[in-house]
Amino acid sequence: MFSGLLETVADMGYLHLAAIWLVVIFAAVMRAFTGFGFALTAVPVFSLFMSPVQAVLLSVLLGLSMSVITVRTYWGEYPVKAMLPMIGFAAVGTMIGTAVLATVSTTVFQLCIGISVIAASLALTFYQPAHKEPGVGLRSVTGLASGLLNGAFAIPGPPVIIFAVATEPVPARSRAMLMTFFLFSSVAALLSYTAAGFINPTSLWLYLFAMPAMVLGDKLGYFLFNRHGTALYRRVAIVVLFSVGFAIAARALF
Repeated sequence: MFSGLLETVADMGYLHLAAIWLVVIFAAVMRAFTGFGFALTAVPVFSLFMSPVQAVLLSVLLGLSMSVITVRTYWGEYPVKAMLPMIGFAAVGTMIGTAVLATVSTTVFQLCIGISVIAASLALTFYQPAHKEPGVGLRSVTGLASGLLNGAFAIPGPPVIIFAVATEPVPARSRAMLMTFFLFSSVAALLSYTAAGFINPTSLWLYLFAMPAMVLGDKLGYFLFNRHGTALYRRVAIVVLFSVGFAIAARALF
């Protein structure tokens, strides 16, 4: 039964698997604390040890599982009805982005991720949040852009993170909106990747190996948010985004 797992361990190597566990724990902490950051942090590191397709698959499987497991901690704190245009256009963008994933090289993959993350962090630095109700047009454009990144890189975050922080100054609501959106975007990504034939036994074994680390990091991040989320939410979000984006882009270029 476990022969596939043993083969995966042998192929990856213990050091690489240990690195995957550490980054999953850290990324899960960031997700639970800010409502985002898992894919932004994990996918670039995953791509150091596996192909872009395997990297995004592992990220989506872990993120979707934890979104379902923890749904009671965020569901209902932000109205889903208001998010429907964003969710619908994100599904369309995901299907388009998936077609790009099969053709992109690792270097281009990492560079695109790095640039998009840096752009998100800079936008958040200079744009202060204001409580206002955005229109359907802005929600639709945000969803489409997020879906394109979701399908191509399993990183739907930058557009919707900017949207959330720019329009919702209450950390709990902003976090809930992001987690709700990422639940739907993860479902769209998994369906799209399955239809494209990307899932294989190795991706499933890696998922089973990394899932305990995901649970551990989530519990720690949720504890930290309850203790310090209101005071540190925005600053932590911006610092993490910029650091990750800079490191990814630098690796791709140099």
